[in-house]
Amino acid sequence: MTTAAVFFEARNVTKRFGGLTALSSVDFALESGIASIIGPNGAGKTTLFNIFTGLYPCDEGAVTFKGRSLVGLRPDQITALGVCRTFQNIRLFANMTAIENVLVGMHARVTLGLWNVLAHTSRFRHTEPRLQARAEALLERVGLRAHANDVARNLAYGSQRRLELARALASEPSLLLLDEPTAGMTQGEAVALMRLLRDLVTDLGIAIVLIEHNMRVVMEVSDRVTVLDHGEKIAEGTPREVQTSTKVIEAYLGTRARERQPRAAR
Repeated sequence: MTTAAVFFEARNVTKRFGGLTALSSVDFALESGIASIIGPNGAGKTTLFNIFTGLYPCDEGAVTFKGRSLVGLRPDQITALGVCRTFQNIRLFANMTAIENVLVGMHARVTLGLWNVLAHTSRFRHTEPRLQARAEALLERVGLRAHANDVARNLAYGSQRRLELARALASEPSLLLLDEPTAGMTQGEAVALMRLLRDLVTDLGIAIVLIEHNMRVVMEVSDRVTVLDHGEKIAEGTPREVQTSTKVIEAYLGTRARERQPRAAR
């Protein structure tokens, strides 16, 4: 009897940078819904995301998506399989319009060749309006339809974050990885974005993994929470379970850090 493959799974992921072990035997799995990865600065959260998406190779361990190994694949190959991410620092094409940024995000799903575009072939003329309409629909979903022709650099910070999300959705992901999506937002903007993410899970059936420092957001939107500290997974469970974990409280309050210091240095 065979066991069905987990939708997304990382097992025993270890990453070293010289003599520093950034991640040590980290396990993570997601079937559906929204999961958050939290931890103090330097805990290894973004390193884990970089391994998930092919930016870093792992030294040990395995990462699978829908039963297929992602180890050794390039980031563009992983995106083509249905895994897309955003970054902690906004990475829009600043001098392009909002809708142009979204259209760029569709490259993984568009099969038009350079000749089709340059020669303005019938295939191009048939495809272009469909792509334009889809880009407009994605901007509508994130609340930016009225800003479709605005240059990205002129958008407010919160709107730029939403545009990044629209561009990520343009690649038609099954799994969306968001690195601190509410960074720099007001609490009201953050809550509105979390409502949008929950709607995406319900409406589109995608799964989402967040790296997030806003604990109110994490506790309100997450189905499960994984906690890293110094490259190790120290807790995992529902938001309520994680919130009351002694290990988590110690990691955030610095108790463990104080205990690691030599007595003379205290």
